[in-house]
Amino acid sequence: MTETAPAAAAPRVTAAATFTTRSPATGERLAEYPVHGPEDVSRVVARARTTQAGWAALPASRRRELLLRWKKAIADDLDTVAATVARETGKPAGDAALEVVLTLEHLAWAARNASRVLGRRRVRTGLFTVHQRASLVHRPLGVVGVIGPWNYPLYTPMGSIGYALAAGNAVVFKPSELTPGTGVLLAELFDSTAPEHAGLLTTVTGAAATGDALVRSGVDKVAFTGSPGTARKVMAVCAETLTPFLAECGGKDAVIVTADADLEAAADAIVWGALSNAGQTCAGVERVYAVREVHEELCTLVVEKARALRTGAGADAAYGPMTLPGQVAVVERHVSGAV
Repeated sequence: MTETAPAAAAPRVTAAATFTTRSPATGERLAEYPVHGPEDVSRVVARARTTQAGWAALPASRRRELLLRWKKAIADDLDTVAATVARETGKPAGDAALEVVLTLEHLAWAARNASRVLGRRRVRTGLFTVHQRASLVHRPLGVVGVIGPWNYPLYTPMGSIGYALAAGNAVVFKPSELTPGTGVLLAELFDSTAPEHAGLLTTVTGAAATGDALVRSGVDKVAFTGSPGTARKVMAVCAETLTPFLAECGGKDAVIVTADADLEAAADAIVWGALSNAGQTCAGVERVYAVREVHEELCTLVVEKARALRTGAGADAAYGPMTLPGQVAVVERHVSGAV
């Protein structure tokens, strides 16, 4: 088994401007991060492209080993990672810890199954090519740009980061400007795990302009999570260069309750699905359809369970504050409209 030569230290990416993150719960200042512009992002992408060549040349078994080592580093530092998520999003500590655990499952599956899913396989030939052989081979794309959300700043982007790395790609990650610390910590843990591949996963920070710079930087694919409106804008930029684009956007999620349903279980699922993570979930419960026979009893149960919830940052809190301040007005509009 061969090792790649140790990579030179990743270049320091500096930025003239900075921005400050604040606690959604208290408004207090958390940290300051650089606003990475087009030149900064281009340097990072160029570095990632150089590093990716050595990563792609590794045997799949070696990439698996390093990714599982990274998973262990995240698990070993679970309290620190969860605390960072909780500080930046406002979600209770238990919810943040659960997000880290789910992230570990994402990464473990990618590491352990990439070789099987992407391995060379024979393809049947047709009547006129019976004397020929054909096989399907997957090649890494190169550098994948990942733009992550603020509601699940670790779990959701790992659905792109982990799989891109497992397939032999490098990743440049642009987290939400509300949760940059989570993205920075993720890349730092990777570098500490695989210092010989420093620069393979790099986090750039900033708001929409930084994301735009990443999309225009020449990356070989873009994975985006966010609103449909922003997805359309990102898709339009990708279309200019025919850059492959993957989007995960919000939905309108319904629960259907039938006459023979377990109403206690249904009410539990509805309240949890609608209010967990302060309702800031793309697959959260937004509508409930119940047949007439059970409608009144179900409503009573939902109200009872919702009234029992506690908000805040304490150990007994069911959910925390809105992470995005502007969402408060959106929720108020929905409530007043319903009333």
